[in-house]
Amino acid sequence: MSTSTTTPTPPATAPPATASATGPTAGSPGAPTQDRAARRAGIGVGIVLVAQLMLVLDATVVNVALPHIQTDLGFSPAGLSWVLNAYTLAFGGLLLLGGRLGDVLGRLRSFEIGLGVFTVASLLGGLATSPGWLVAARTLQGVGAALAAPGVLALVTTSAPNEAARNRGLALFTAVSSAGASIGLLLGGVLTDFVSWHWTLFVNVPIGAVVLVLARRFVAETPRVRGGFDVVGAVTATLGSVAIVHGFISAAERGWSAPLTLASFAAGALLLAAFVRTESRVASPLLPLGLVRDRSRAGALVLMALVVGAQFSTFFLVTQYLQLVLGFSPVATGAAFLPLSLAIFATSRVSARLVAKVGPRPLMLVGTLGLTASFVWLSGISTTSTYAAHLLGALVLNGVSAALVFMPVTVVVLGGVERAQAGTVSGLLQTAQQLGGAVGLAAIVSVYASQAVPGQFVPGVEPAFFTSATFTLVALGVAALVLRPRRRPRPEAEAVAVASADTAEVG
Repeated sequence: MSTSTTTPTPPATAPPATASATGPTAGSPGAPTQDRAARRAGIGVGIVLVAQLMLVLDATVVNVALPHIQTDLGFSPAGLSWVLNAYTLAFGGLLLLGGRLGDVLGRLRSFEIGLGVFTVASLLGGLATSPGWLVAARTLQGVGAALAAPGVLALVTTSAPNEAARNRGLALFTAVSSAGASIGLLLGGVLTDFVSWHWTLFVNVPIGAVVLVLARRFVAETPRVRGGFDVVGAVTATLGSVAIVHGFISAAERGWSAPLTLASFAAGALLLAAFVRTESRVASPLLPLGLVRDRSRAGALVLMALVVGAQFSTFFLVTQYLQLVLGFSPVATGAAFLPLSLAIFATSRVSARLVAKVGPRPLMLVGTLGLTASFVWLSGISTTSTYAAHLLGALVLNGVSAALVFMPVTVVVLGGVERAQAGTVSGLLQTAQQLGGAVGLAAIVSVYASQAVPGQFVPGVEPAFFTSATFTLVALGVAALVLRPRRRPRPEAEAVAVASADTAEVG
């Protein structure tokens, strides 16, 4: 989930990639010093990647526990989505600001502050005894993640003592990011089944504490950049997104014409308009508007937001269906999502080569069409459905299709971007994912909750999945009508895109 994919200049203390003719060689007095430095750097990379794994899996680890959380704390069907949305809204809304803070304060310092906030919030969330308490803790977790995540990739690259080690670190980073969601689903199931849902949050506390103790010892700080903070932009973007999501939740609970619903949508629109106005005037904008004036880039960002919003419904609705209707245990529920996760992982490896051969647009067309078909398939589940006959095929199709979208979108968004702007644009892509997921989930859950019958789960499922299918149909239209064929990206932009593609995976 790292947002910064630039390769910062290694610190001055980093050992050279290769020994010079006059420098230390194997067996010389200087070699042990280099070996110790290499070991220290390797430990530093491992420490940062542990934190990356924790941040990635936290987006899914509570999914499997949602039915237990609802029963234990008394969430309404629509209100339960805030357990997910509180995290993603704070994470997405503050992500760009977190990246900027890392530039100015230093990536390690920002990482430590963010991870500290995240760890404390995890402890508070595990202690929650009411819906409001848990939602507040999840919000604070999102704030911490937004501060910590942007620095992860930068710290991985600057901790490496040479080019070979840097490449190994990047490979491990993409592997951790790819596997994190699946691990989160399985871990959430095990903890919920054998201990308690509270431990889906408590598990972060010892891990975070160990990483905080070791980070300063083994990880070097990055150079700082002079500049200011666009606090107004961060506040208006985050509050505006929260207001829009609250409007959808309120519509499900009070109706679309209720005063609170209308007021939420109006406040959200005004705050987002203020955000755009702010970004056009401040000296150091959180979002340089020139980056989204490119038609293809803007279209790809909209497409990604729509797809992720639709995907969130899969986790939210299928998790509850498996447990409440089919009677799956939390562990079995986590395992039930493995085919989807493995399909994403496997197809993402192929999609990178396909982009080079046919270009990104055809893959996005096929992917969004496949996603639409998967949601229509899932809309037919009922109380007599079985996992093998009615869900397994749809989940595999969903995973394959999603992977055909993620990589091409990343290439389009980062295509033609100078290396100096790659981190900002990558952060913009992550922001579109997080906020698109939150708004999309709120909209789909509002449709589900408005059709649900008290005490029954299935009645609202069909319109909810049809809403997801509508999202991906709109995304298909964006791919067909808005995205233009683009020249193949320059090698450096394509390399950044490949490094970012795995972090864009949802599940």
